[in-house]
Amino acid sequence: MIPGDQALMSDTAPTNDLGLDGFEFVEFTGPDPDALAALFVAMGFTHVATHRSKPVRRYAQGGINFLLNMDTEGQAAAFRNAHGPSANAMAFRVADARTAFGLAVERGATPVTGPVGPMELNIPAIEGIGGSNLYLVDRAGEHEIYDIDFRPVPGAGVDDNSVGLHTLDHLTHNVNRGRMAHWAEFYERIFNFRQIRYFDIEGQSTGLFSKAMTAPDDKIRIPLNESQDEHSQIEEFLRSYNGEGIQHLALATDDIFATVDALRANGVRFQDSPETYFDLIDKRLPGHGHSVEEMRKRRILIDGAPETGGGLLLQIFTENMVGPIFFEIIQRKGNDGFGEGNFKALFESLELDQLRRGVIPGKVEA
Repeated sequence: MIPGDQALMSDTAPTNDLGLDGFEFVEFTGPDPDALAALFVAMGFTHVATHRSKPVRRYAQGGINFLLNMDTEGQAAAFRNAHGPSANAMAFRVADARTAFGLAVERGATPVTGPVGPMELNIPAIEGIGGSNLYLVDRAGEHEIYDIDFRPVPGAGVDDNSVGLHTLDHLTHNVNRGRMAHWAEFYERIFNFRQIRYFDIEGQSTGLFSKAMTAPDDKIRIPLNESQDEHSQIEEFLRSYNGEGIQHLALATDDIFATVDALRANGVRFQDSPETYFDLIDKRLPGHGHSVEEMRKRRILIDGAPETGGGLLLQIFTENMVGPIFFEIIQRKGNDGFGEGNFKALFESLELDQLRRGVIPGKVEA
């Protein structure tokens, strides 16, 4: 782990009395829905269903669901007007939505009132990060929520266009300075999340703090990022997004090399990393068992502790794709971290890009 990092693992996980069971969907909106639709297809998602009465589409791949909300009224329209291309809602899967909603409100969550969301089922929701909606959806059983509200696209299958992505691994928030503790307490109080990592990262000119939170089901993981200064990439996001919100979504694959090749072939562009990062992999992670040249060619990062049984994690990050929101492609090989050892390399590469664009005062070293 890099200096300043802490792993915080409790011997006893908090009780899962809300019945949390992973992410159900993330909902997106934007002034150019065709661009979002093209992005989802390029990332291997298939348009599998359309809402029966509203301009909302469901895109799916593996166990990941993205909703594209094009409604001209309601929360999505207001969020779009405030933030542009954005993620206006997410949903947690729970054992019983009404019971979970009642407990959440009892613990101080603010209920979303009036017509909510893309569903006819009137799925309960509370207010989430940056004015987004956080839905509580009954765990999938014989029938999914989409069976009632959506009309299937004839002949469309969930993995018709797949690039190998199968799970929403984690979803990271960027928050205003001084607000990381607020949002950590929100998830702890409402959902019994616990903190499992803390990062204090400094680049050449900027820095950030990050708390990684996880739910009692260990499927819903939400890192929280807060800037240390007014110039960092977190602050740039907040200015561009016009507020707090989802910074990136991490999507899991079982073969990151094949997935990245397929995404590049589809036109998806990735962030770069310093060349020296790849030169030092063998020294940092002896016995990792992967071809450094294949990683270098694709700009895939690697982290972990294979010598002490900590497993490995491979990851790569796209460029900004939905306004300032980007995606992470991740493959876990026995490692439950967030690429702590890669944070500084990624942070410095993003900082270098900011220097090149003039966002941070200073000169790019030759």
